[in-house]
Amino acid sequence: MADDHALVRDGVTFSLAHETDMKIVGEASNGQEAVELFHVHRPDVTLLDLQMPGMSGLDALLAIRTISPTARVVIITTFAGDVQASRALKAGAAGYLLKGTMRKELAETIRRVHAGERRIPYDVAASLADHANSDALSPREIEVLRRAAGGSSNKRIGVGLGITEETVKGHMRNILSKLGANDRTHAVSIALKRGFLDG
Repeated sequence: MADDHALVRDGVTFSLAHETDMKIVGEASNGQEAVELFHVHRPDVTLLDLQMPGMSGLDALLAIRTISPTARVVIITTFAGDVQASRALKAGAAGYLLKGTMRKELAETIRRVHAGERRIPYDVAASLADHANSDALSPREIEVLRRAAGGSSNKRIGVGLGITEETVKGHMRNILSKLGANDRTHAVSIALKRGFLDG
């Protein structure tokens, strides 16, 4: 199990303490430690926080799946957005669990994933379905939007990225269209909710 917050790790340990069919074999505070512990212990199910310093949960997931392509990994996160979930599932996650529901759903999620099933919360699955045919934002569009979220004007964004103001305006038009947003502020709000931008 890997999470950079000791309180979350303690909560998981406490939550699973009375589960007679489960045992925590290792705790990591970052993605690199998680990969190293996976290599040593080869757990039946690995819990990975999505947002960790250094190596992210997503990068750790990819590294773990390189070590063992059949590894069963559950991503634990506060992000309900479809973009983060989609990235995790494409990288090979078997489960996606929101931290707000862990107390009720953790043990059952681990059991289901161990049995070879996939576990995705209803809200996340619904969001994935709602946006299945949406155009994804390109890395450049995400960077433009991230800078806009920070309060930069089109001109400042252009200078910062080494592109013209007109090119920035073109990116913004594409972003608004792809997200179905009315303006920049609305686009930032949607992008944060869906997980294009880290909160």
